Amino acid sequence: MRAPWSMDFKIGAVLAMLVGGMVLLSLWYTPYDYNRMAPSERFIPPGWRHLMGTDNFGRDVFSRIMTGGKYTLLVSIGTVLGSVLIGASLGLISGYRGGFWDEAFMRFMDALSSFPGIVVALMLVSLRENKPSTLMLALLILFIPSYVRIMRSGILEYKHRDFVKTAALMGASHRRIIFVHILPNLMHSLFSATVLGLSNAILAEATMSYLGLGIQPPIPSWGRMLSESQNFLFNAPWCALAPGIMIMLTVIAFHFIGEGIRQRYP
Repeated sequence: MRAPWSMDFKIGAVLAMLVGGMVLLSLWYTPYDYNRMAPSERFIPPGWRHLMGTDNFGRDVFSRIMTGGKYTLLVSIGTVLGSVLIGASLGLISGYRGGFWDEAFMRFMDALSSFPGIVVALMLVSLRENKPSTLMLALLILFIPSYVRIMRSGILEYKHRDFVKTAALMGASHRRIIFVHILPNLMHSLFSATVLGLSNAILAEATMSYLGLGIQPPIPSWGRMLSESQNFLFNAPWCALAPGIMIMLTVIAFHFIGEGIRQRYP
């Protein structure tokens, strides 16, 4: 009998549902137009009319938080799903084949992961337009090596087990051995790493946007909002606190969910 879900998982699930519900609601409704400027309403503190106050252009911060979350999560989820698909496939093939090419490929992964994210982002921005797809591509390149290592270590652990050798003796193809006999045993660890990767991707996206390498105006982004509000941090702290708290809560939510899955399926 499996252990019950941990408190970390339950807290993370509640936080994720709150953030996800807010983002889904933004697809149909926001209290105000996220880009509506009202100079007469600059720096209104949080209240019933503006739940998170207004910024230096009189824009409703809560509406911008709702809309920005949509783009932040879109980039983060796209990054993680792409890196999982590519990294897991490469890790399975590399670990199963072994030998010289496996060793050479893993050294290449080590070299790739040694590049700072800001350098990769700057290089891609110089070659492509500065838009969400460019940021997603930069983060995807940085995230692939971690999933390659996870799947490679898993397949190295299982490919010499008796049930795998028995399947090979019975004439099972390499594809069947990988996808039917080995991969199901790795799904829990891969799923846990995927959820944990979401927290890292959200933090990375916010960092890139904060530095001006992510989602560009007029589209809001939590990291960009944090960067823009630092000049009036002491006059209107709610403008920085709102995106900062949302980043923190979302990262914590996915981190707790990933840890809860890892604890339940060690």
